[in-house]
Amino acid sequence: MEQKHNKDKQAGFTFIEIMAAMMILVILIGTAGFTYVRYVSTARVVATKNQIENLSIALNSYILDCGRYPTTDQGLQALWEKPVLEPVSDRWNGPYLNKKVPKDPWENEYEYKSPGPYGLPFGIRSLGADSMEGGQGNDRDISSWED
Repeated sequence: MEQKHNKDKQAGFTFIEIMAAMMILVILIGTAGFTYVRYVSTARVVATKNQIENLSIALNSYILDCGRYPTTDQGLQALWEKPVLEPVSDRWNGPYLNKKVPKDPWENEYEYKSPGPYGLPFGIRSLGADSMEGGQGNDRDISSWED
C-alpha cells in the first residue's frame, strides 16, 4: 500500500491559533501584573508602619538618655547624630538607630513634630504614595497617632 503525501499542506500553527495563544498570555500577564502591584502597595504600607514603630522605639530610648524628645527642628536626625541645634543634651548616647534615618518606602522624608498632635509627646507621619496630605487607599497618610 502506498502512502499519499499531500505536499500542499504544511505542518504548523495557523494565524488564528497563534493569536488565541497570544491573547491568553496577555490576559495571564495582565492579571499577574495587577496582583503584583496590589501586593507591592500593601507591602509599602506595612513597611511604613514598621519603620514608624522602630522610630518611636528609638525616640523612647532618646528620652531616657536625654530627658526630652528631640525638638521639631532637631528632627529624627537627632536619633542618628548628636544634635547641634539647642537644646543639646550632654547625656546623648546615640546613635539610637542601627542605620541612618530611613526615608519612607516612597522615598520621602518622614515628618516629625514634637510635641505631637492630640497632646502626644511626638508625631511621625508619612504622606503616603501621593506625597500630599490626606488621601485614600495607598495615598492615605500613615502616622504614629493613628491605626
